[in-house]
Amino acid sequence: MSDRGWWAWGVGRTDEMGNGLSDQRSLFPGLSPFQPLHIVILGLDCAGKTTVLYRLRFNEFVNTVPTKGFNTEKIKVTLAESRRRATFHFWDVGGQEKLRPLWRSYTRCADGLVFVVDSVDGERMEEARAELHKITRLSENHGVPVLVVANKQDLRGSLSLAEIEETLALGELGAATPWHLQPACAIIGEGLDEGLERLHAMITKRRKALRQQRQQRRKR
Repeated sequence: MSDRGWWAWGVGRTDEMGNGLSDQRSLFPGLSPFQPLHIVILGLDCAGKTTVLYRLRFNEFVNTVPTKGFNTEKIKVTLAESRRRATFHFWDVGGQEKLRPLWRSYTRCADGLVFVVDSVDGERMEEARAELHKITRLSENHGVPVLVVANKQDLRGSLSLAEIEETLALGELGAATPWHLQPACAIIGEGLDEGLERLHAMITKRRKALRQQRQQRRKR
């Protein structure tokens, strides 16, 4: 993890970390009011979603347990390229099969999706592809940017990015869905802030395009 200037605060967590939501805005009265970006972290169970979340939150490895509901954190970051600060409100949702029907409830009004895959678990990559395409094809998620985190790239036997891209059929997500495939190791944080930069850039580009569309409609 690079020293790009991370500010983070807990908002409420589940299971061992705790579930819930509490208002922490008073802790940072000097920050300008900015609507946090609603980011949902999805993926199959054991892919490393919660490890990603708490690596971003604490900038260190946190031993986690399978998420039975959801974990949520707000993280204030300074983006390296622009040196501008942005707030990400992450929702990490359990990836067990019985919980996946609930993903839709969390992705409504999402600004971006983070889909974490286990680069070593080639046997379940097809299953991951099915879930990824299912959630991105929902009408309410049309055009929402997707950051695919290829976790555990440091382990022997991990699939290459080319193999993951092909197996997940990322090229078939559709022209309206921007995506970026990011190699990462959540335990040490490698690749996570770079991926976050790309996700923010995709969200910014989409928002600009939507504004332009609204302005054109008003002129008609």
